[in-house]
Amino acid sequence: MRLLSVLTLVPLLALSACTFVKMAPGARQVRVLASAPVGCEARGEVEVSVTWKVGVYQRNPVQVRDELETLARNEAPGLAANGISPLTPPLEGRQRWALWRCR
Repeated sequence: MRLLSVLTLVPLLALSACTFVKMAPGARQVRVLASAPVGCEARGEVEVSVTWKVGVYQRNPVQVRDELETLARNEAPGLAANGISPLTPPLEGRQRWALWRCR
């Protein structure tokens, strides 16, 4: 029984270390801003989400945060934005971002 538990837990832990979100074309040029910038045009808002919990196991919060940021950056080029800033902190794998067009 204990062996079965270990054999189930090991793949879950290994899977939690993987990054599933890849950077889309054009997203590398999108800057991440700490707050709303001055002199930039608002291009909209987006809410992104990732899996933050597998069963009772919670994923690494830093990795979840990084994936949320990557997803927001991936959305920016579609709205002609070149900057993003968080509107909310990450919570249970979800986060809202503002998209900006700056000179």
